[in-house]
Amino acid sequence: MASSEPSTFLDRAQSFISENKRVILIGAAAALAVGGVAYYASSSSRPHPQPDVEKGTRKEKKKGSKGNKRKKTVKDMDGPILEEIVPPKPKVESEDPLVDTPLTSEQIAALSSEERAELARKLKERGNSTYKERKYNEAAVFYTRAIQVTPNEPIYYSNRAACYVNMDPPQYDLVVADCDEALKLDVMYIKALNRRAMALESLHRYEEALRDFTAATILEKFSNQSTAQAVERVLQLVANKKAAEIMATRTPRLPSFTFIAAYFSAFRSRPLPTLPENPSTGDNTLILALQALEASNYAHALTLVNEAIDQGISWAQGRAEALNLRGTFKFLVGEVGGAKEDLLASLEVVPGFTQSLVKLASVHMEQGDAPKAFKCFEEAIKSNENDPDIYYHRGQVYFIMNEFSQAAENYTKSTQLDDSFVFSHIQLAVAQYKSGNTANSMATFRRTLKAFPQRSEPQNYYGELLLDQQRFEDAAEKFDRAIELEKLKPTPNVLPLVNKGLALFQWKKDIGAAERCCGEALRIDPECEAAVATLAQLNLQQSKIAKAAEYFKRQAELARSEPELQNALTYQYVSGMLDCGFVLERDR
Repeated sequence: MASSEPSTFLDRAQSFISENKRVILIGAAAALAVGGVAYYASSSSRPHPQPDVEKGTRKEKKKGSKGNKRKKTVKDMDGPILEEIVPPKPKVESEDPLVDTPLTSEQIAALSSEERAELARKLKERGNSTYKERKYNEAAVFYTRAIQVTPNEPIYYSNRAACYVNMDPPQYDLVVADCDEALKLDVMYIKALNRRAMALESLHRYEEALRDFTAATILEKFSNQSTAQAVERVLQLVANKKAAEIMATRTPRLPSFTFIAAYFSAFRSRPLPTLPENPSTGDNTLILALQALEASNYAHALTLVNEAIDQGISWAQGRAEALNLRGTFKFLVGEVGGAKEDLLASLEVVPGFTQSLVKLASVHMEQGDAPKAFKCFEEAIKSNENDPDIYYHRGQVYFIMNEFSQAAENYTKSTQLDDSFVFSHIQLAVAQYKSGNTANSMATFRRTLKAFPQRSEPQNYYGELLLDQQRFEDAAEKFDRAIELEKLKPTPNVLPLVNKGLALFQWKKDIGAAERCCGEALRIDPECEAAVATLAQLNLQQSKIAKAAEYFKRQAELARSEPELQNALTYQYVSGMLDCGFVLERDR
């Protein structure tokens, strides 16, 4: 079904993104490309050089060609590498001594402008025919002579760059230099932009390559899929590189209270370990750390457990507990390697410590090693087959692998061993919903709401499922109830507030109310990534691109792991690309 062409840049961008399912992968050069795209935008009003004879011929051939199969053109990245299509039967020129014999600068200066233009044309044609014979070095010489005769024709530079691309080995630095010259003469020369971008990518100058590919995508109004795919490819390289650089120099810090609380609440509470008869200072400090953890004073718990380990812990179970807790905090701050070391050390002290095995499984999953994660669960079951946490967390692994039936089996096993743990019931309901068993899921949620009337989590997650079914009013009611229950806590979980904001936006298109909900969430928990991400998207919806970019930047700052940071950086670049596009649209 055909649709009318979008009338604004943002419409075109969003339409293109929607059709290609690349909301975070199309031309997101933002902070990287702002200089490059701004250059093209501000330069687009300059007079452009007159097109050469071949360009004119190409336009004439387009007329009257309706119904014919579309041929590749120089606007296609996989089309002809030269800017001219040589006719199948070129006219054979008579021998011209000026073409075969290099001229001095004095001889060139003595030629009239008409003679120089004609000589340059013949040199270009000789270069084209030599290029077609794959004699790239010789072809480059003819284009060089054409440039010496007529240095203000961008096509000569671009064609010589094509020769450099095909040399063995390719001369990418020279490709960049020639495309620079071509673009000085014609700032809208998309083929030169794409060629320079490919050369820059080959030189591992990814940010500059992204700048050029993005500019080409915008100038072509998102119509060229090949260029868009190049943006996607290079954007991934840029985001990965940037994320790695940031993570290498970033000072580890705890994530938001909401995130930490959610992580620790996924484990059943355990009694404090019994101190030895004559506890050491480190033993007592460990107990203080565990008490701080119970009180949700996470920063203090981290400080105390580090002190306890430094002071020395006198008994084996205490050392295993301390290493387990320190490893957990390392995992939370993104130090996956350090977390693994501490958890393995904990298991050396007390082999079969099930909680350390379960957390080690999470580390393996973070590293993308599912087989090792499942091996940890198997070891934990051998150690204590009646520990319900093992089955709950194995269910979580199956869940993230989209194995919902197996996830549900493990959640059920967890509840059979201990039905007082609310999250096993909630996750069972969600897994049933994901499996398509909506009726069973709703029934499980209703039973959970009845069994845990004073817990906010069933209200919140049930609301999410209702929201997914577009039962907006019912969802908002559940979120409101969850918010009321959270207010009874010293430090509330703010996710119900964020969810309520999303519900109000989807239900009533009330962006103001949605922003107020997220703003309140950030007032309570200033580092809540979900609230920051939602505000970024809400500003993008309102075309407040600069403000959205600020929130995406904040989201990148809050990212805990390298994959999360890569994703946040990509969103940040998307908003910047849209901002650059507005500049271009305005100035053209």
